[in-house]
Amino acid sequence: MATTTVFNSTLTAIHQRRRSFQIHCNYNEVSGLDYNRSLMPAIHHQKQQEKRRCEYYDLSKELVPYKKAWDWQKSILKQRQTLIEKDEEDLSDTLIILQHYPVYTLGTASSVEFLNFNRDDSPYDVYRTERGGEVTYHGPGQLVMYPIINLRYHKMDLHWYLRALEEVVIRVLSSAFSIKGSRVDGLTGAWVGNQKLAAVGIRVSRWISYHGLALNVTTDLTPFQYIVPCGIRDRQVGSVESVLKESVSSSEERGARDRFNYNARQLMDVAHESLLREFSEVFQLTLHPKPISDLDILNGRC
Repeated sequence: MATTTVFNSTLTAIHQRRRSFQIHCNYNEVSGLDYNRSLMPAIHHQKQQEKRRCEYYDLSKELVPYKKAWDWQKSILKQRQTLIEKDEEDLSDTLIILQHYPVYTLGTASSVEFLNFNRDDSPYDVYRTERGGEVTYHGPGQLVMYPIINLRYHKMDLHWYLRALEEVVIRVLSSAFSIKGSRVDGLTGAWVGNQKLAAVGIRVSRWISYHGLALNVTTDLTPFQYIVPCGIRDRQVGSVESVLKESVSSSEERGARDRFNYNARQLMDVAHESLLREFSEVFQLTLHPKPISDLDILNGRC
């Protein structure tokens, strides 16, 4: 089937599901595990129980400074840890989904040798964070998900959690874009061939996770050229948009590229909706939207 047809039919299916699907709106590098063996039993067990609540803040159409989102995560984390200290029940998980202004972030033990520029003369802000993994880039056209999840209510296994985040992206690529994503042994993230489309980097404190995943949808990939993304020199970074364009370019059908008409907003909308749906399914959560203003209240700014 021509890529044009696949994409258009996918958009139609997504819009149909949008009408019928109601969200009850609800980088630790680790070698790969067999998803079916390690993840599915936990999901099956959760399906026997009532789905856990997850409150989410949707800033997917916003550009948020990295430092602000980082502060939000740490504030929510602190609140959740206070519940543990008081031996009170933690009633819901949290998800923040957004885009960032251009920024480079390094993991807690990242090496500056993977920066292809002088840090004092960086093209963008650079932050060293407490997540695992090496340097990566965040910017417009990239959807970032920050789940603050209490793994005590899921599975207290970091390998499982990383594989579950990867599974969310792999399902999105397949269901929303008919792209076959995969894992690479010994590496994290979601891949299409030799290209990494999604980075995963996490921190877990007292079994509560933060940081998360970033999926390149329509991202300008140029800033990745100034770093060694995730410290991997022999592989590339890609995006949903670039993979779809490559698919059209390699098509033997004359004129397919000209007829492959879509815009960045469509790609972002489809990816956003699919990420929420697959996240809620993989982690067996019901999503409940929260007003964005609450995030400022968390930091005492309102």
